Amino acid sequence: MSNTQNLKGKKIAILATNGFEQSELIQPRDKFIEQGAEVDVLSIDEQTTIKAWDKDNWGKDVNVDKQVTSVNPEDYDALVLPGGQINPDVLRTNEDAVAFIKSANSAASIKAIGAICHGPWLLVESGLAKGATLTSFPSIQTDLKNAGATWVDEEVATHAKLVTSRNPDDIPAFVSKISEMVAQ
Repeated sequence: MSNTQNLKGKKIAILATNGFEQSELIQPRDKFIEQGAEVDVLSIDEQTTIKAWDKDNWGKDVNVDKQVTSVNPEDYDALVLPGGQINPDVLRTNEDAVAFIKSANSAASIKAIGAICHGPWLLVESGLAKGATLTSFPSIQTDLKNAGATWVDEEVATHAKLVTSRNPDDIPAFVSKISEMVAQ
């Protein structure tokens, strides 16, 4: 598995709102851009910036490129769902965000849907966890199992289009696997 893929001409969406884990959005975004991809940060509720959670306090503001309601999953090659406790908990109650994730799973153009840390909560809410082998932050493993997933404690777990990882330490492997799938 190569650490660097050529993603020139590829488009990646990152769906997040206030309270995303800072490293889980910023590091993948920057790595995908370094590899040549165009990356859009998508959000909800007409937000123009969203605020990170950085380990134990509020972190950086990140600019929102587009609203989830104004884009089509078919315009992207991958969707990334960062974790943090607040971000996925808010997004899973947002009908537009959940509908976008469901549509992304059916979109022929989408090669990978990545979810890290608490991000797999969104796979539960969108019905994608059922029957899938997934990993996550350990505290939500029961939620994933109750949704019909097989939970594994691995750096990266893949199942069809789904790519999941446990925590910020897994970001290099997480980004590498998504990049590999998108570059194909």
